[in-house]
Amino acid sequence: MATAAEHDKFRVALGARRLRVGLAFVLVLLLVLGVRLFQVQALDLGGMAQAGLNKRLESFPVQPTRGDILDSKGNYLARSVERFDIVVDQTLAEGDTFARINDQGDREELTMDEGLAELSAILGQDTATLEAAIIGDKKFGYVAQEVTPEIKNAALAVRMPGVYADPVSLRTYPSGPVAGSIVGFVGEQNEGLELTQNDRLTGEAGRRTFEIGGDGIRIPYATNEDVPAKDGQSVKLTIDQDLQWFAQQTIASQVEEYDAQWGNIVVVEADTGGIVAMAESTTMDPNNPGATEPEFRKPLSVTSSFEPGSTTKLITMAAGLEEGIIEPTSEFLLPNTYTVGNQTFKDAFEHGEERRTAAGIFAKSMNTGTVMVGEQLSKQQRYDWLTKFGIGQPLDVGLNGETSGILAQPEDWDDRQQYTVLFGQGLAQTALHTAMVYQTIANDGVRLKPRLIDAYIDPDGTEHKVPQDEGVEVVSTETSAKLQKMLETVTVDGSGASGALDEYRVGSKTGTAEAPSATGGYDGYTLTYAGMAPMDDPEYVVVVTLQRPQGDLYYLIPGESFQKVMEQVLNARNVSPSTGKPETYPIEY
Repeated sequence: MATAAEHDKFRVALGARRLRVGLAFVLVLLLVLGVRLFQVQALDLGGMAQAGLNKRLESFPVQPTRGDILDSKGNYLARSVERFDIVVDQTLAEGDTFARINDQGDREELTMDEGLAELSAILGQDTATLEAAIIGDKKFGYVAQEVTPEIKNAALAVRMPGVYADPVSLRTYPSGPVAGSIVGFVGEQNEGLELTQNDRLTGEAGRRTFEIGGDGIRIPYATNEDVPAKDGQSVKLTIDQDLQWFAQQTIASQVEEYDAQWGNIVVVEADTGGIVAMAESTTMDPNNPGATEPEFRKPLSVTSSFEPGSTTKLITMAAGLEEGIIEPTSEFLLPNTYTVGNQTFKDAFEHGEERRTAAGIFAKSMNTGTVMVGEQLSKQQRYDWLTKFGIGQPLDVGLNGETSGILAQPEDWDDRQQYTVLFGQGLAQTALHTAMVYQTIANDGVRLKPRLIDAYIDPDGTEHKVPQDEGVEVVSTETSAKLQKMLETVTVDGSGASGALDEYRVGSKTGTAEAPSATGGYDGYTLTYAGMAPMDDPEYVVVVTLQRPQGDLYYLIPGESFQKVMEQVLNARNVSPSTGKPETYPIEY
C-alpha cells in the first residue's frame, strides 16, 4: 500500500504531465492560428484582402481640358471653361444619417433630409428631385451638370455620402458668329474645325482612384492613385478676327441690298497662302447652331462650287503667254461674233469690228478674243493649264465638306465645252479656288496651298508652326509680271473700275456666269470680282462672290465690297500706299 508521500508525489507528477500536455496543445493551437494569420494577412492566398480593398476603391475618369481655337492674334474663337458635374454612387448613400467633419474639426451627425436641404439651396433644385437623384441602387448618376467651381466646392462641403464631382469642359465661343462656320461646334455631331481637329483638341483622359469607408467618406492617407489627364492642343489660325468681322458685315450688307441668295469674301496673303478672312453672308453662331440652316453651317467658300465665268480668262491668258502664243500687245481683229468648230461665240455687249490687243481682250472681258487665243492651245493643254492653277483639285484647308469642284477630262468635253472652259463655263470651282488662282499671279507665278491653320500649341505654351508650303511655279516671273500689268489694265481701262482705290494700285478681273437651276436650265447669275493690291508688289488677294443677285446686271457691282475690304486689309496691315502711277498696256491698236 502506497504511503501518503508516494501518493502526493504521484499527484504532482500527474499534474505536471497534464500541464505539459495542455501547454503543448496551446502552443500547437497558437502555431496553427499564426500560420493561418500569416496566410490571410501576408500571403492572402484567397485574395480576401484584395477583395476587401476592391470593395472600398472608387475610380473615376478625369477628363482633359479641350484645346482652344485662336485667331492669328491669339483671340479666342473657341475655348473651354472649367465646370463640374456633380455625380453620385447611390449605393454609398444609404441610411438615414451621415457623419461629417465641420469647419471646427468636430464630427457631427446629419440626417439625409438635412443634407438634401443644404444641397437644394446650393444647387437650386427642389429636395424631391435631389432625393430621386441621390437615393437608389445605381453605381453612377448625375445630380447636377456643368456647375461652376464655386458651386462644386459648396456642394462637396455638405459631405453627402457617395456624392462627388467630375471635372468637365464647357465649350464656349466668345466671338459668336465671327468665323463661326469655320470654327464649327461641338455637339452630337461636330462641325468645322471642332470636327477635323478633334484629335488634336481633345487630349487624353486620366483616372483618379481612392478608398471609401463604410460611411461613404473618403479614407485619408489610404490608397490614392492619380493618372493625370493630358489636355488637348490649341489650334491657332491664319484668320484675323477683326478683318473677318469686317468682311462678314460687308458681304452681308451687299447680299441684303441685292437680295442675293448668298455671298462670300475670301482674303488671302499672297506670299504665304494664309487665309486672312473667309467670310459668308450668313454665318452660324456656334453657341446656337440650330438657329442657322444646315447649308450655312459650313463655309460656302470651300463647300459650294459654281461656274466662275470670266475670272478664268486669267488662266487662258497665262497659258497663251507661257506657251509663247501671245504677248500682251498682240493684235486681234474682233467681230461681233466668232465661229470655230461649228460653235459661235459672242460678247456680253454688242459691238462692231474692233481692233484689240490681248490686254484689251482681257480688260474688256471679250469671249470672242479669249476663244481666239485659247483655240491655239490643244484640248490637253487647256486642261493641263487649268489643273496647274488648281482647278478641279482638292485644296485641303482642314474643313469638312470641302469640294474640289468639277473639271471633266478633255476627252469628255463636247464640241462647245472645249471652248467655254476658256472663259469659265463648263467647269465649277469654289471661291477659294478662284482666290488661289490670283494668289499665284500675285506671288510671281508660284502657287501655294491655302493655309488656314498656322500652328498647334501645347498646354505648356510650346508652339508648333505648321510648315509653309514651298509652292509650285506655275508660270515664270516674267509671265507673272505681264499678267499683273494686264490685271491693272482691267482696273484702269476695263471692267474692274469699281474696285479702284485712291491710295493703292489695284489689279482686278470681273466674272459673270449663269447659275444652273436645280430643275435644269439657269435661274440667275453668279458675279465675281477678284483682285490684288498694291500692284507695286501685290500682298493681298480679295475675291468677292454674289450668288443669284436680283436686279439689272449692269448695276450689280461686287467691286464695291472688294474696294471696302481690300482698303480695310491694307490699312489694318499697315501696307504703304502706292507711290508710282498705274502701269497698263494699250487695249487697242
